[in-house]
Formats: sequence, C-alpha cells, structure tokens
Amino acid sequence: MAEAPGEAIIQIRGLVNRFGTETVHDGLDLDVLRGEVLGVVGGSGSGKSVLLRTVVGLNRPVQGRVEVFGADIPRMNELERRKIERRWGVLFQDGALFSSLTVAQNIEVPLSEFYDMPLPLMDEIAAIKVGMVGLPEDAGGKYPAQLSGGMRKRAGLARALALDPEIVFLDEPTAGLDPIAAGEFDHLIRDLRGSLGLTVFMVTHDLDSLFAICDRVAVLVDKKIRVGTLDQLLQDDHPWIHSYFHGPRGRAAQHAEMAAQPQTAAAAAAPA
Repeated sequence: MAEAPGEAIIQIRGLVNRFGTETVHDGLDLDVLRGEVLGVVGGSGSGKSVLLRTVVGLNRPVQGRVEVFGADIPRMNELERRKIERRWGVLFQDGALFSSLTVAQNIEVPLSEFYDMPLPLMDEIAAIKVGMVGLPEDAGGKYPAQLSGGMRKRAGLARALALDPEIVFLDEPTAGLDPIAAGEFDHLIRDLRGSLGLTVFMVTHDLDSLFAICDRVAVLVDKKIRVGTLDQLLQDDHPWIHSYFHGPRGRAAQHAEMAAQPQTAAAAAAPA
C-alpha cells in the first residue's frame, strides 16, 4: 500500500552509533516526510555521513530502529533488502563512479543488478537518464576521467535515478563545485523533486543549498538531532546552530535567497 502524502517514509528511533569508545549518535530520533527535501548538517565528526550510511544499510547501528517504507533496515534479510533498495538511489561524494566504465555503463549497473533486460533497452534508459540530469547526449560514451567535477556529480545522480527511485540520498552533492555549478545542481534537484515526486535526504555543508531547496533541516548536535524549518532554526539558541546560521556565510546565504525571491515571484507571475 502506498504511503499517504506527507507521511514519514523514513523513521528513526533511539539510534545509537558507536565506534570503539566513541559514541557518534546517542538516542537519535528522526522522521523524513514523503516528498520533502531534508538537509542534514552538523559539525565535523557529528556523524552526518554515518547517519546516511545507517539509513541505507551500509552501517549497522548498536541500538535503535531504522525503518524505510515501514521495513526495519538493520534486521532485513537479503531478499527483503534487495526489494527495498530498488526504491531508493544514492549519490555518494564525487559521484563514486566506476572509472573503467563509461557514464552510460555506470547508469546501467543498477539496471543489470536488479533486472534481466536486454542491452538495447538499458542503453535507451541510460540515454534518458543522461538527458534528465542535464548532461549533453555524448556524455554517455565518456569515462569519468573525461568529465568535469560538476558533470561527474550529474552522472552519479543519473545512476542514482536509474531505477526510478522514490527516495534519493545525496552525500555532499555540491562539495568541490564552484558557486555557479553548485547553484545549477541545486536547481536540478529542485526540478527533479517537483517532476518526479522525489523525497530527498541530503547531507550537506552548503548553506546556499539549504536556503535554496530544503523544506526542513536536521542539525546533528550533542549526538542527537534537531529538526525544523529554516525560520525555526534561525531562532534556535543552541550555540553551534546559532553560529552556523548567523555567521558570515549564513548571513550571505540568507541575503542571496532573499534577493532571489522577488525574481522568482516575478517569473512565476509573467505571462507564458
């Protein structure tokens, strides 16, 4: 049965992640709602990527429940895991593409892993995904080393979208990109969320991304998490949260978003 719009399709309760004597998450609770873009931020060592890896089953927690689509991820068997993994896509840092495969072949990896389909059909799907993420048509035949950093990110996103997922996990998607390329990637994510109805779980340091595309932000502090809209978090008096959002970069991101809003409103009101 499909989940109702706005329902929590990722639910985390009492999550504990510990490595040796170091506790990264201690009783963390989080809901991710269907159709939202959730940004996940936190200081160095706060466990942002660990949280993402735990949700997708690459890290087994010490304690707690992690449910995606109602399935308890750490306790699934292999068959159950494969069924769930068809419903999400992951973009790791720098795309994490296979260097010996072309972009099209990279996109075809999840298709061949989960489905038995003829190569011409996989080639057709790969070409569609290449266009979907704004890459030129000839990018499908290129190798990752022949692409710019921004193009590799888009190629990695195309692979994450190969199975038409309901959730996309993004790990630092704009890291290493110049401001123009980062802004274009933000717009791409926003457009894809709208056209495909995606739920986006995005680990990021990019304040511009938070203000441009996130519906809510989850902040990892004190081994737990605080979640709210940007307006709510801007009022939060926690020292790290206040410094993060009210420091020079935070203020610049807020001013940039405020300056963009009149342009967006004018464009929406303009006759077709």
